[in-house]
Amino acid sequence: MVWVSTMTAMKKTNSSLFFKVAQEVLVGGVNSPVRAFKGVGGDPLFVKKAKGSRLTDVDGNKLIDYVLSWGTAILGHAPKNVTEAICAAAGEGTSFGISSPLEISLAKLIQSAFPTIELIRFVNSGTEATMSAIRLARGFTGRTKIIKFAGCYHGHGDSLLVKAGSGATTLGIPDSAGIPPDLARDTIVVPFNNLSAVQSVIETEGNKIACLIVEPVPGNMGTVLPSDGFLPGLRELTKPYGIVLIFDEVMSGFRFCNGGAQTRYGVRPDLTCLGKVIGGGLPVGAYGGKKEIMQQLAPLGPVYQAGTLSGNPLAMSAGISVLTLLQNPKHYARLESRAAMLEAGLFDAAQKAKIPVQINRLISQMTLFFNENKIVDYETALQSDKTRYAQFFHFLLENGVYLPPSQFEAFFVSTAHTIADVEKTIAVACKAFKKISLSSRK
Repeated sequence: MVWVSTMTAMKKTNSSLFFKVAQEVLVGGVNSPVRAFKGVGGDPLFVKKAKGSRLTDVDGNKLIDYVLSWGTAILGHAPKNVTEAICAAAGEGTSFGISSPLEISLAKLIQSAFPTIELIRFVNSGTEATMSAIRLARGFTGRTKIIKFAGCYHGHGDSLLVKAGSGATTLGIPDSAGIPPDLARDTIVVPFNNLSAVQSVIETEGNKIACLIVEPVPGNMGTVLPSDGFLPGLRELTKPYGIVLIFDEVMSGFRFCNGGAQTRYGVRPDLTCLGKVIGGGLPVGAYGGKKEIMQQLAPLGPVYQAGTLSGNPLAMSAGISVLTLLQNPKHYARLESRAAMLEAGLFDAAQKAKIPVQINRLISQMTLFFNENKIVDYETALQSDKTRYAQFFHFLLENGVYLPPSQFEAFFVSTAHTIADVEKTIAVACKAFKKISLSSRK
C-alpha cells in the first residue's frame, strides 16, 4: 500500500515520463534494483542535479538528501574542492591505462588511516573489491569455503549473493538465480552477532575455510551495530585456523572515523575492502592488507586480477581531495553532532505519536526501524513493519525529505547538512508519525 499525505502533492510529471521511457530501454527502468521503489511503492524519482545536502529532481522539487549516493557523498554533493580536482584531472586525460603518481598519493593517504593495509590494489567498485579479496584469500589458503553473515551485502559476486540483504531483501529475493549450486554450497551463512554459531562452524570445518567476510557495521539489512566483543571474537576464532579475516568497509571505511570500523573497534583484519568515500563520488574500490597475502596477486603471485580503469586519474584525484579533508577531526565532530540531533528528534517524535521504532546509529549512519524489538541481526530486522516505513517514506518525500526507498537500507548525514536541514526533517517526521498513528486507529 502506498500512502501519501493529504498536503499538496509534489510534482512528479517529468519523473513519471522519464520512468515510462526508461522502462523501454533499461531493465525495469533502472540500473540498480533498489532505485525502482519496489520497497515503498510508487514511481521512482529522476534527479537533475545535486548540491550540498540537496537533490533537485527533473520536476524541480528540492529535497534534503539522506541517501547521499548510498553514503558516498560524506562532504555533501559536488563539494567545491572535489569538483575542482576532478575538472583539473579531466583536463590532463580521463584514463591512461598506465600507472600515474596519483595512485601512489591516494594509496598513502589510505595507509595512513588504515595501518593494517600494507599493500593495496585499486579497482572500480566495492563489488570488485570483495570478489577479488575472496579470490585472493582462496588462492592464499588453498581452501574453497567462505563464511558470511545473513543480511550482510558484499556486492553481487556469485559467492556472496546468499542471504545478502540490501536490494535482495527489499525485493523479497533471499538468493539470486544464476548462482551455481557448488558455489552456494561453499558459502556458509551464519547470524550476525552470534559468536557461538561462528565457533561451531569453525570447529567443524575450520581447515576448509578460506576466509570470513563481514561488514563490521552492516548497512544493508538496515544499520546493525556489532555487539560488545563480537568483532574481536571473530579475530580470535579465525586466527588459529589461518582463516583470512576480511572486513568489508566499503560502506564503513572513513564513515565513522579516519580509519573505519576496525580503528573504532580495535580489530586488525587480514584484508580490508574499501569503496564509496575513497573515490569522492566517482566509481572506485580497493582492497588491501597483509603483505604476505597481497603479494599473491599478479604480477607478484599466481592470483590474477586486472582492470583497465583501475586507478584512473579522475577517481584518484577526487579521492585525494576528500581524504585530505577528512584528516581534520572537525568533520567527524560535525557529522556526529548533526546525526545525533536527527536521531534524538526522530525518536522523540515517534514516542510522542506512540509509534514503536528502533534507531540504530553510529556517527553519521543510521536506520529507523518500525519495530518494537531491538535490531541485532537479519532475522530481527525482517520483523520490521515495511508498510509503516513506506507510509513514512512517502510523507517525507512529499514534504521535501528523501530517505532510502527501503526499510532495509541505511541513511546518512553529510558535513553539508545544516541544523536547519535537520530541524525541517524532524518537523516533517513529527507530522508523519502523527498521520501514521491516526491511520492505524481507523
